[in-house]
Amino acid sequence: MKKLLLSVAAVLAFGVVSAQDSDGMRFGAKAGFASLSSKVKVAGVSANGSDSGFFGGLFAEFPISESFGFKPELLYVAVGDVNQIQLPLHLKYDVTEGFGLFTGPNLGFITGAEDGTKSFNYGIDLGASYDITEEIVADARYNIGLANLVENGDSDNSIKLSGFYIGVGYRF
Repeated sequence: MKKLLLSVAAVLAFGVVSAQDSDGMRFGAKAGFASLSSKVKVAGVSANGSDSGFFGGLFAEFPISESFGFKPELLYVAVGDVNQIQLPLHLKYDVTEGFGLFTGPNLGFITGAEDGTKSFNYGIDLGASYDITEEIVADARYNIGLANLVENGDSDNSIKLSGFYIGVGYRF
């Protein structure tokens, strides 16, 4: 997993330097507000919690057609005691000029995971973006957490993280 994240980071960093003149490919940086909610179930009894923090990182935009594109990101998310490196892999549909909807898997690596918990997290993102200018974009997304983060957990013993993110990005 670490090798995958480092490889994606290298591709994004190389692209920022070399792909400014390519056919519609864009690269940038983004940051914003993150709110995570946890759903904990122990012996069949559920409890919920939430906390807020920030995220920041890099993104790329690769056009597939006039209305569709691929938008991978590499983000660092810090919320309460949970720090993770996320790799969202979004497909984006441009509804109108400047406004788009996106969805896709979100892979995460929780740094400093405690004993008894898994460090690999995954879920599905659903979101929308709006181009404020050619360079500045705002987006909001909800992440539906799918991974049970309890080692050897089952349906009666689980921890799942979901989150809401709102941020601003700058295209280079």
